[in-house]
Amino acid sequence: MLIPATQLRVGMVVKYQNDLYRITNVVHITPGNWRGMVQTKMRSMRSGTQAENRFRSEDKVDRITLEQHEMEFLYEADRQYHFMNTENYEQIALEAEALGDAVKYLTANLRVQLELYEGKPMGVTLPKTVDLRVTHTEPALRGATVTNVLKPATVETGAVIPVPGFVAIDDVIRVDTESGEYLSRAK
Repeated sequence: MLIPATQLRVGMVVKYQNDLYRITNVVHITPGNWRGMVQTKMRSMRSGTQAENRFRSEDKVDRITLEQHEMEFLYEADRQYHFMNTENYEQIALEAEALGDAVKYLTANLRVQLELYEGKPMGVTLPKTVDLRVTHTEPALRGATVTNVLKPATVETGAVIPVPGFVAIDDVIRVDTESGEYLSRAK
């Protein structure tokens, strides 16, 4: 479906130069008496590479609608991530490359949206936040009471998240899946 470049929004999937891209940033530029432009950052859904492109306001862009199914993450084995369809219990395995950064947030029984394009899995959409258990972090320094000082914490999935000094091992923290930032303690 062709849409004007001015209607591009973050999260949309477009077909550009025979590849599928997810829009990660959009800035509408109107420089004085010149024609407007739409500056975009896009991530290839096949290779994961990032690209920047500037569309003219009058350009038409091919927006792709992906088929989505709710899936539950089961387990990982040999860099294959196994999911189960919550409606018909069919199972599907995806390569780590197809999932990209999503692998940092996948825990058992996490529900995600699997995206399909012409029947082929393209990736997953994570919930906005996930709760992860801290498996390793350094103890807070005594006397270091400045609240904006962050320390690295390794969570159950292996990801390293910067957290405030009061977070300890076995704490469950809430993490933003888009930015990878610590939001709060969970529970």
